[in-house]
Amino acid sequence: MSFTVEERGNPNTLSYRLFFKNAEGKYISPFHDIPIYADESQSTFHMVVEVPRWTNAKMEIATKDILNPIKQDVKKGKLRYVANVFPHKGYIWNYGAIPQTWEDPAHKDGDTGCCGDNDPIDVCEIGTKVYSRGEVIKVKVLGVLAMIDEGETDWKVIAINVEDPEAKDLNNISDVQRLKPGYLEATVDWFRRYKVPDGKPENQFAFNGEFKDKDFAIEVIKNTHNFWKALISQQSNAGELNCKNTCVSACDSPYCCSPDEAKAAVGETCPCGKEEPIPSSVDKWFYYERK
Repeated sequence: MSFTVEERGNPNTLSYRLFFKNAEGKYISPFHDIPIYADESQSTFHMVVEVPRWTNAKMEIATKDILNPIKQDVKKGKLRYVANVFPHKGYIWNYGAIPQTWEDPAHKDGDTGCCGDNDPIDVCEIGTKVYSRGEVIKVKVLGVLAMIDEGETDWKVIAINVEDPEAKDLNNISDVQRLKPGYLEATVDWFRRYKVPDGKPENQFAFNGEFKDKDFAIEVIKNTHNFWKALISQQSNAGELNCKNTCVSACDSPYCCSPDEAKAAVGETCPCGKEEPIPSSVDKWFYYERK
């Protein structure tokens, strides 16, 4: 199963979008149309890479836009970049999401005591390679961190590409602790403090910031997949989410998007143009004492 991407608009501007196509060249939604499982019998999952490691642009699947392209998050009319909180530079993993999952904002999680954040579940891929924005890779899950972001449950799955040379040695979260000492602690530190330069408080965590193991993580992912199933079958309130898809919903569903409708939606965006420079302020380093 292969996927390609099509750039629209000018990179590093508000107009930039990254649309997805399947092997037949048909436009698809990375939120709804890419299968959750790479191989269900092996419990391996697809991951949509939104942010390559070491970069700062906060790119994400646009859950409220038709076909859910990847675009950069915007705050107060400006493109959003994550700050470099010493000693980190940009994102310290390849960051993205598992398709066909949804953290339901109407569901209060029994472990965290908070409702979902209304997004697909997030993944931190910790292998040796830096991936490109929009790549769809196959990952095996190693564990999960339960972050509480402004009162919402925001699970962070730890995973590795099944084809990574280190994948054979990493099978659970304890292997990461043993073979990559300091990486998990750095991950908690990154998520705890990355919003502080923007004037926000430190993020909190369930389980005292401890990572849960592979089996726990897979159950969390399965739960978010069930929430997505309820969403796409109209059993849950979609709110502002755009659930249009080209491969999943039956033709009589309001969520069914015809190939012509999909092509027209992409055609309404600007053609790919000149890349604008990233502001030099993005490279600034922030120092502050840990509490």
